[in-house]
Amino acid sequence: MFGKILDYNIRNNIINIQYEKIETRVSIVNSNIINFFAPIFRKKQASYAIENLKFEDCDFEVVEINDYIQIKTSELTVNIYDEFKIDIYNKLGELLCEDYRGKREPFIKNCAGRLDIAIQEGHKPNEHMDFKVFMPKKLEDDMYFYGFGEKTGHLNKKNCHYLNWNTDDPSPHGETYEKLYKSIPFFINLRKENAFGIFFDNTFETHFDLGKENSKYYYFAAIDGNIDYYFIYGPSVKNVLKGYTYLTGTTPLPQMWTLGYQQCRWAYCPEENVMEISKKFREKEIPCDCIYLDIEYMNGFRVFTWDDKKFPNPKRMIKKLNEDGFKLVTIIDPGVKVDKDYKIFNEGLKKGYFATNKDGIVHTGWVWPGHSVFPDFINKEVRNWWAENQKNLTDIGVSGIWNDMNEPANLGVELPLDLKFNNDGEIVEHKEVHNVYGHMMDKATYEGIKKSTNKRPFVVTRACYAGTQKYSTAWTGDNQSTWEHLRMSVPMLMNLGISGMAFCGTDVGGFGYDTTPELLSRWVQVGTFTPLFRNHTTIYSRDQEPWAFDKTTGEINKKYIKLRYKLIPYIYDLFKECEDNGLPIIRPLLLHYQNDIDTYEINDQFMFGEKIMVAPILEQGKKARMVYLPKGSNWVDYWNKKKLKGGQYIIKETPLDVCPIYIKEGSIIPNYPSINYIGEKEIDELTLDIYPYESNFKYTHYQDNGEDFKYKDGEYNLYEFCINSGENIEFKSSVLNNGYENTYKSLKLIFNGIKAENVYQGDKSIDFKILNENTIIKAKNLDFSIKII
Repeated sequence: MFGKILDYNIRNNIINIQYEKIETRVSIVNSNIINFFAPIFRKKQASYAIENLKFEDCDFEVVEINDYIQIKTSELTVNIYDEFKIDIYNKLGELLCEDYRGKREPFIKNCAGRLDIAIQEGHKPNEHMDFKVFMPKKLEDDMYFYGFGEKTGHLNKKNCHYLNWNTDDPSPHGETYEKLYKSIPFFINLRKENAFGIFFDNTFETHFDLGKENSKYYYFAAIDGNIDYYFIYGPSVKNVLKGYTYLTGTTPLPQMWTLGYQQCRWAYCPEENVMEISKKFREKEIPCDCIYLDIEYMNGFRVFTWDDKKFPNPKRMIKKLNEDGFKLVTIIDPGVKVDKDYKIFNEGLKKGYFATNKDGIVHTGWVWPGHSVFPDFINKEVRNWWAENQKNLTDIGVSGIWNDMNEPANLGVELPLDLKFNNDGEIVEHKEVHNVYGHMMDKATYEGIKKSTNKRPFVVTRACYAGTQKYSTAWTGDNQSTWEHLRMSVPMLMNLGISGMAFCGTDVGGFGYDTTPELLSRWVQVGTFTPLFRNHTTIYSRDQEPWAFDKTTGEINKKYIKLRYKLIPYIYDLFKECEDNGLPIIRPLLLHYQNDIDTYEINDQFMFGEKIMVAPILEQGKKARMVYLPKGSNWVDYWNKKKLKGGQYIIKETPLDVCPIYIKEGSIIPNYPSINYIGEKEIDELTLDIYPYESNFKYTHYQDNGEDFKYKDGEYNLYEFCINSGENIEFKSSVLNNGYENTYKSLKLIFNGIKAENVYQGDKSIDFKILNENTIIKAKNLDFSIKII
């Protein structure tokens, strides 16, 4: 395909390499990130995921050595050979990523049965595919693979095959599913404590085979498009993720209310039903911040309309909900009803805003409204139009938009691959932009809400591509009320997180089928520690609100939802950290314990930030479970405050109301008092839940108004809490930035496992109390230091 190297030249950070048949480019983004590009489909290099990429100043050298070109940065050595074969080493000379030079050899199917009979019963053969873009890499036995976004199965994806083609499939998803709603062509390779990532920025149908086809190689491939991939070196997984989100963007800081509990179902209607649900939450004192409306609120499923019989005065209803502390989120689908009396349809048709067939005729599909047309979100003018239409909802008080069916879904059949879209003057086909359709819809929605409200937009999406995290949170689509789907949700969310999509969640309790009291109880325990905490179920299923079952189930739901609200300041800190450096909220253990190989394939435990580890119950009837405590840290059982050493397996008893939670020693966890919703009252006192350790440690806490973008202009507070451990414990609180006027008035310090004899502020003894073997101290200012004797 390429031939031999003929020549090369250097221009700024780009090395152009001329082969016999094609010219390729190698771009040095920085010393750890290198892009490899070959224009086999289109000469222009463009990306929907990467916007405003900045090349960092870094020293590198390029030399020609015998039959290859060598590029060296301070961290990497890249050898480029004939046929665009590439080997990459770290600065120690260790081989990280080696192109496979052998023949492609799919595994042998040793069978001689009747294929036609097998197909009749539903058994389909695994077909060998040829690809226009095929990039095989040498596979080693001790490699692990993570990422790939929303995929079923285990945390480590070795020996699996996946394809990226956003797909609406409401049937129960199992581990054999190769494609779902989202396409994030990014993975992390971990071997011998060296991690690197590959982001294959190709929007066509892409495939990733991690040794399933042959144990000698893994590959990433596409049915069409360019070779365009980024090699991102760690060597830590954290640095890989930082590099990937440097390219595609980090998750922006959300409004604080979006971190609360959210209640949804298909369908809450009419208005009386919505108000009844909201009333029960407040009567039962179960915290909740948000109620969703599914498709039934619309007039005949026409987007940006209301059914005036079910909801005669939506503005008045939303005002009542807001007064009771509830935000309202409404669903929007991309399918626009074909109706000559419908404003959105007429405007879009007149202006040429809908996708067309090969003859230039607007294509009609079939979605909830019946005959429907599909906005061309690839076109900036169409996105601007769609953004303006968000005002139809935000102007009457809607607080967030839920983008569904945006794969795009077309009930029963997929949209034709040759549909035409207008990429700002360049006509492209559906097969090229299918995987970014939802991404561009989310971008339009985000920009519309931001413009109309001046607040941080809350967009929830089902379909996405790499980089969608800049515009939207995501949920994992139509799961089922089964234990298998609860179990699979944990590695799925961890892999979404380390694929950049940090603000993610599942339908708590399960969407399809009927949940059970035990399943809902265990699922809400996982949901408490999931970035997006939303209970959602389908139409005609049994109710699954927190009070829908017996008293015990209701109390368990209430207990864990209240725990979620207690942890809101910690969660908000995690989201600020995520905006700053790309680290997700829910994390695999290996992210912080990469030196502990025992963490590499733990599917049923996760870190909630760096300080909290959760080991949920994911099987029916389980009253105890084994928990692994990673090496390098000691741990404290959250419930009984028992101290435990790391590097061991323990057995934890788990009655139905207990989800195992462990706090890393040397942690400070900020807590809020009991509230029914975010903003119910001014938080005057911040509680610090402190877990001392023999070493010194500190924690930085962030505070702003939780709504708009003023924090970017300095309107925020930043506090630093430091502990020096020794014979005595010294605690110091400092205000590092004081730009937000509503600062805390006091601090409440809880030193777990410490029984003080005296507490001094300078030379003065101050009051404290001992409760349950813990020392509790109250401080009336934010800049102070104390010593515990």
